[in-house]
Amino acid sequence: MRIMQVITQSELGGAQSVVLHLSNYFTAIEGNEVYIVSGGPGDAWKELDKRVKVIYIPESRKKIGWQDSIVLWKLWRVRMKYKPDVVHLHSSKAGVLGRLVFPHKKIIYTVHGFDSIRIAFRLFLPVEKLLKNRARYIVGVSQYDVEHLEKEGIKDSVCIYNGIEDGSKNNHPADDLQKDLALLEQLRHEGKFIVATIARLGKQKKYDLFCRIAEVYSAEAVAFIWIGNQTVPDEMPENVYCLGEIKAAHRLLPAIDLFILTSNYEGFPISIIEAFSYGKPTVASDVGGIHEILDGTNGFALPNQVAPFVEKINLYRNNQPLYKQTCLMARSTFLQHFTIQNMCDQYQKLYAHLP
Repeated sequence: MRIMQVITQSELGGAQSVVLHLSNYFTAIEGNEVYIVSGGPGDAWKELDKRVKVIYIPESRKKIGWQDSIVLWKLWRVRMKYKPDVVHLHSSKAGVLGRLVFPHKKIIYTVHGFDSIRIAFRLFLPVEKLLKNRARYIVGVSQYDVEHLEKEGIKDSVCIYNGIEDGSKNNHPADDLQKDLALLEQLRHEGKFIVATIARLGKQKKYDLFCRIAEVYSAEAVAFIWIGNQTVPDEMPENVYCLGEIKAAHRLLPAIDLFILTSNYEGFPISIIEAFSYGKPTVASDVGGIHEILDGTNGFALPNQVAPFVEKINLYRNNQPLYKQTCLMARSTFLQHFTIQNMCDQYQKLYAHLP
């Protein structure tokens, strides 16, 4: 089977990690030939199985522009040259262009967070509705996405939760993390309770709320860590530390106590699943499909206000028996629902039903 994964960009991100895991999984099955078509080159494919072939389209980017006509032409050439049996599209931009080029009966389109279209980039919404029948399967990464696709008239989508590597079996070298690990060890030595996030520094991720929560603890032994910022903010509370962009940043999660995610909108965040894989409880904004993950036994989905976050941070900080039980439940949630095997098994069933 010739499988083609198509995604707009090759920078590090949640959708890219799904493409990486799917590609590595299916290329290991005898008889499969796997390709990735993406913009780039970026850092997302550094852990890719060498048997997977990557086709770069430099003109592919998030922003809409005249270069998209070149991308369409290059995708058409890819279609005619490789004649894939399965075309798996990821992200809204690739989802539009890919559905215009490839045969609809061979297409699976994964919407990595429908709110990114429904709320953040509404320009794509009429196009999504227009192309809703140009795919054999449309996949939402949460029940929340499936429900909102249905409300917008995009019916019969299916839900497949994202899966990731098991953090407890992490064999990634950490030589490049010595400085960051030393900081976290120093904070722990000082008796700090460490609350951390992994996210880009942008409007979506509500860095302002993150800082306002941190300011409540300015005189207490609580440190807040932001991993993933491309630039260093001009002003930060004294107990906030921005570590910058880090490859495979999840390797730092064993050194934290609590994962936090503040956000205006989400699909089904990979970062929370990563925290669960290491047995770390999470407090996060109640947006997108987050309430499907956080059920009170493994963490909490909260309104975007300071007080609810402070209440739950204090709950875990001051109640060690509860905290330890929540760590166990976070780990159990990962093993039951969010492994790579679970995700790939479900996609394999869809691939098998394509003509």
